[in-house]
This record gives sequence, C-alpha cells and structure tokens, in this order.
Amino acid sequence: MTTTLSERVSQSAFDGSMLRVVLLMDLHEGTQQQFFEAYEQLRHDIASVPGHISDQLCQSFENPSQWLITSEWESAPQYLAWVNSEHHAEQVKPLGACARAMRPLKFTVLRETGRGYDQAARPATARLQSAPRLGAGIVRHALTFTVKPGSEKEVASILSSYASPEARVDDHTRLCRTSLFMHGNRVVRTVEVQGDLMAALRHVSEQPGVRAAEEALNPHLEKDRNLNDPESARMFFMRAALPAVHHIAAPEPESAEVQRHALFYQAKPGCGVALAKFLARQDEEAARHPASPVRSSSIFQRDDIVVRLIDVRGALDAEPGTNFGVLGPRKAAVLDRLTVRSGRRVRAADHTMNLITDRRAPAEP
Repeated sequence: MTTTLSERVSQSAFDGSMLRVVLLMDLHEGTQQQFFEAYEQLRHDIASVPGHISDQLCQSFENPSQWLITSEWESAPQYLAWVNSEHHAEQVKPLGACARAMRPLKFTVLRETGRGYDQAARPATARLQSAPRLGAGIVRHALTFTVKPGSEKEVASILSSYASPEARVDDHTRLCRTSLFMHGNRVVRTVEVQGDLMAALRHVSEQPGVRAAEEALNPHLEKDRNLNDPESARMFFMRAALPAVHHIAAPEPESAEVQRHALFYQAKPGCGVALAKFLARQDEEAARHPASPVRSSSIFQRDDIVVRLIDVRGALDAEPGTNFGVLGPRKAAVLDRLTVRSGRRVRAADHTMNLITDRRAPAEP
C-alpha cells in the first residue's frame, strides 16, 4: 500500500486549521478567588491578541481547586506567537502563582456539531483540519538556552556525562529518545516521548543524575535560574520551550545507516514563522521522492529561532541541496533572505549544529 504525503505528516502548524487549547489547572488551597480575579484582569487582554477567537473559564463542580481554561485560535502559528512571547510570560505570572500544577493541551479542530457552531461568527480564515493525521503516537519537544561564551566545552561535558534516566515512566508513557546539540553557545535539547510529555519531563527532572547535571550547568547559563524555586523553574522552562511545529517521516522503519543531525537558523526579525514554513515545504517536497536521503524531519520554532532536526541516510554533505533544504539557487536565495547574515551570504553548512549526545531507549522486551 502506498503511503501518501499527507499520511507522512503527523504534525503541522501550517495547514491553516483552527486550534483548540485546553489548560488544566490544580490550584493551591484557598487561592480560587485570587485566581479568578487574576483571570478577570487577563481575559480582555487575551481577547485582543491577533488570531484569538474565544475563551472559556471553567471550574470543576466536584473539586473547587480544579479549573479549566479553553481557548480557540484561528491557527497554531498565531497562538504560538502569543504563548511564546515575553509579554505572555509576564501576563500569566499571577495565574501561575496560584497553580500547584498546570497541563496545557493543544488540538487542531477536525469536526464540529451543534447549533452553536453553526451560528458562530468566525473569521473566514478559520478552517477545520481536512483529515486525521497518522503517526506512531510520539510527542516531540525541545528546549533551547544559551551559556556564557567560553564555557561551551565544559557545558558539553556536563550534558553528555550523566546516566540516562529509566525509559519507562509509567504504564502509558515512555521516554524514547533525547538528542542534544550545540551551535556556538546555544544549547538545543530535543526529546521524543510516547505518551504523556509532561509526565516524562517530570520523570526526567526527578532523576538524581539529571538534577546534578542541571545544578552543575547553572553557573554557566547566561540567564540565572533557581530550579529549587518553583516559579523560577517554571519561568525558565517556559522561556526555553522550543515547540515542534512540523514533522514528516518516511513510512519504513529506521536503519543503522540513518544518522541524526540538527540545523540551526537565526531568522531575521519577524521571519521565524515564514522560515519554519519554508523549511517544512522543502522537507515535504523531498518526501515525495523515495530516494531522498532525508528519512524524517522535525521543525522546531520559537520567535526567530528555528531548528530543523533531520534523520539522514548516508553522510550529511552527500546531497547538500536536499539535506540542507536549499536544492537549487532559488531556494538558497529564499533562505538567504529569511536568515540573519554576518556581512556575507549565508552558507548552508553554517547552520550545522554539533551533536553532543543522542540517547535512545533500549528496545522493550
């Protein structure tokens, strides 16, 4: 059976689908009124954000400490532009101060039923996802942060020396792969999880070896953090989050000759989404050809930072046009226009990140 291109794209922020965001919150005892007042201050600001359609605040009728915020957006990029902004980080501080735990979930909308939806006055640009996406049930996420110049070698040693955490988190969640790269003084850590991403991240953070590595890393960070302070830790990971916005993979299983690489792109101001979308299109085009060396690609994007994680058959420079997503002079020129230059034309090889560690979970018995 032939696998179509649409079946290979298991995630995409660029198909124009509406986004439904669900935020589950468990509040500290006695903070319900404080939380409600903070939301009242915030909700009118959110309503004016480009791409925002609607919001609902719900409180559990069984447990007054459990709350739910749902919001609807015209598209994923508009939501991500807001949620990844520094303004958002400051906006939600009062809400976060009330929360014992928060779990955000993001869904694109496929179907709607009921009179309320029929009568909804929505922007013409808000569309439904055309068909269900297929995939292996893998959630992809990344973190990125910078370290003090001159500390790169020591940082690489710290981040590659700790023992791998236990892959099995619980009956439903498994840590599949962690890949860590550096580009100058920028660190990018990508994770692949089968099941609940938040549960896996908590599991990793609780491992003694990981905690020791994070503490050893603290003096080298350009921005201070205190992981023993819940608010400081929450704000660090919120600002370091590098969401996956597109993933495409070949249908056949991986082989030993497939190697993982990462490419880092600094987009010109305001061009991050356009650059991520451009690279996603190149990978979709490559996926149409069975002989393409790129077997899978994940695009991560936050503001004007874009990272392309690729699994390539053979050497990275064997087919540079396809592997670097710039096949032909026209595409190279587009990439050049979208990325920051240092007084000269950007070369594809300038984006290559250094692999620090690539840890895979052992196969389950």
